[in-house]
Amino acid sequence: MLALYGHAFSSYTWKARIALLAAGLSHEFRSVDPDHPDNVAVVQSASPAGKFPLLDDNGRLVFEATTIVEHIALHHAADAGLLPTQPDAALRTRQLDRVFDNYVMTPGQDVVNEYLRDRENPDAARVAEARARLSRAYAWLEGWLEHYPRPAGVTLVECAAAPSLFYADWVLPIPEDHVRLKEWRAHLLALPSVSRCVEEARPFRPYFPLGAPDRD
Repeated sequence: MLALYGHAFSSYTWKARIALLAAGLSHEFRSVDPDHPDNVAVVQSASPAGKFPLLDDNGRLVFEATTIVEHIALHHAADAGLLPTQPDAALRTRQLDRVFDNYVMTPGQDVVNEYLRDRENPDAARVAEARARLSRAYAWLEGWLEHYPRPAGVTLVECAAAPSLFYADWVLPIPEDHVRLKEWRAHLLALPSVSRCVEEARPFRPYFPLGAPDRD
């Protein structure tokens, strides 16, 4: 029995859940919120930071979203294509995973954190600096996509890219001249495993501190 602890509005929860859904793996979703204190307690005790997502694989607890995806690929979905079997290709996939976590998700979250700190008066310099990092990542990804051999299904790259680009575009809209990046984001959001996460998160949009845009 697989169980994923997380929250429907959490980008990193999406990352792990997309892998489970794309691989067609039966699993229980256990929401981590004040209404489920037992789930909160499990997550708090499972890792140094006590953060979700957390995968319970028959009593074996796996934390960190990337590690969860790799665990799924190794132990439950070897043929799902989540991670290439060829070492160099797997290395490139892991490299792109870090790009989305560190250079898209992180600056986007830095902006969100400023609005969580003070919604009416975020630090303008910190917001501008984080958005500049995000803009640089957008430009790099636009060039990278020219040569990306889009897979038939979902890999670790898509698991990382879909939630990070979904929320990043809310923080700093992808420029109109980044045609490949805008089209790829739309493609990602249309994938069944991603679309399900988008729909399950929809009720929580009013909580987005910058104000969720009326789209997606």
